[in-house]
Amino acid sequence: MKRTILFLFSFLAAMLIISCTPGQQPAGKTAAEILGSPDYQAISYGGYREITRDIQPTIPQLKEDMKILSAMGIKLLRTYNVHHDEAANLLEAISQMRDEDPEFEMYVMLGAWIDCKNAWTDLPDRIRDEESERNAVEIARAVELTQQYPDIVKIIAVGNEAMVHWAWDYYVEPGIILNWVNHLQDLKKEGELPKTLWITSSDNFASWGGGGSEYHKEDLNELIKAVDYISMHTYPMHDTHYNPEFWGVPEDEEHLSDLEKIHSAMFRARDYAISEYESVVDYMQSLGVDKPVHIGETGWATISNEYYGDEGARAIDEYKAALYYWHMREWTNSESISCFYFEAFDEQWKDAANPLGSENHFGLINLQSQAKYALWDLVDDGIFDGLTRDGKPITKTYNGDKEALMRDVKVPPTDREIKARN
Repeated sequence: MKRTILFLFSFLAAMLIISCTPGQQPAGKTAAEILGSPDYQAISYGGYREITRDIQPTIPQLKEDMKILSAMGIKLLRTYNVHHDEAANLLEAISQMRDEDPEFEMYVMLGAWIDCKNAWTDLPDRIRDEESERNAVEIARAVELTQQYPDIVKIIAVGNEAMVHWAWDYYVEPGIILNWVNHLQDLKKEGELPKTLWITSSDNFASWGGGGSEYHKEDLNELIKAVDYISMHTYPMHDTHYNPEFWGVPEDEEHLSDLEKIHSAMFRARDYAISEYESVVDYMQSLGVDKPVHIGETGWATISNEYYGDEGARAIDEYKAALYYWHMREWTNSESISCFYFEAFDEQWKDAANPLGSENHFGLINLQSQAKYALWDLVDDGIFDGLTRDGKPITKTYNGDKEALMRDVKVPPTDREIKARN
C-alpha cells in the first residue's frame, strides 16, 4: 500500500513538472484556433488611469477591466511592452481569475517593444545593425512571461509600428525585427517556447508592403515568410487629414441630408481600411506566401482639438466612432479576421500635455467609467450590471441623451473645401 501511495505521489509530481516545462503544449485554445474566430473578439488594451505610466494599474483594477471586457465578449487582448509592470500584472490577474473561475477565458498577444539605438533623442540611429540595448531585455522578458503563463500568452508581437518610416523617434529597419522573430522561432524549435505560440510583428499596412515601393526590401520579404501571421494596422481616421481623398462630401452627394452624408463618409472610411488590408494581402501573395493576415490595430477617436477635429477634417465624435466600430466588427467577423480594435479604455498618459488630444480618446469607455455611444446598446442590455471601474458603475456618455450627442456631430467638409485647404 505504501509503495502504491509513493508511486502515485511520484507520478503526480512528474506530471506537474512536465506540465510546467517550457515547450510543452499549454492548455486551452491555440493562436491558430483563436485568431479569426468571431467567438474570440480581440481588443487593444492598456489599463493606465493616470497621466503617467509611472502609476501602474493594480491587480484589482486589472481584474475589474477583465470582467468588463469579458462581459463585452472580448477574449483576446493585445499589450505593447513588458518593461513596465502592467503586462506581468495583467497576466497574473488573468491567472488568478482563471483559478477562481475555470470557465473564464482571456488570452493575450504580448507585445515586446523595439527601438533603434538612441531612440527618443534628437539623434536616433537607424543604421541597420544599430538598435537599442533594451531590445534584448524586452525580448528576454517576453519569453520569460510566456514560459510562466503559456496557457494565457498565445502570441508574441515583436515591435509596434517600429518599421513605418514616420516613426521617426524609434524606427528600425525590417532586418532588426526579422532577427528577433527568427530568434523566437528558434526558441520554439528548441522547445523553450510552445510550438503552438505564434510570432508576428504589429505594424502599419505600408510597413508590410501595402504602401510604396520604398518598403519593398528583401528583409521585409524574409520577415513576411518568418512570421506565423501578419498583424497590420489601418487608420482611416488619421487619413481624413493626411490622405483625405475618400473623406469629404463629393459633389454628387451634396444634395443628401447631413446624416446621409455622414453615413456615406463612414462607409468610405470602412472601404478605405479594407483596401489597405487587401494591399497587404496582395503584396504577401506576390511573394508566393499564403498565411493569415489580421488587423493588429484600427480605431477612431471621439475627441480631438487637432487636424481631425471641428476645425479640420470634422471627423471626430462619438457617433462617427461608433459607426466605424460597428462597420469594422461586422466586416472582420464576416471575413474571419481578428481585429484588435484600438482601444478598450481611454488613457490620458498618451498626450498628457494636451488633454483634448485624440491619442487620449480612442477608448470605447472613458475615464469616468462611461460607455461611449458604440456601447450604449450593451448598457441597455444589462451586460455591465454589477460591474464597476474604480468603484463607478458603467453608465452612458451624455447621460444616454442621443439628441445631445448629435449636437456635437459635424458633417465632413465638401471635396471643394478640402481642395481649397490643400
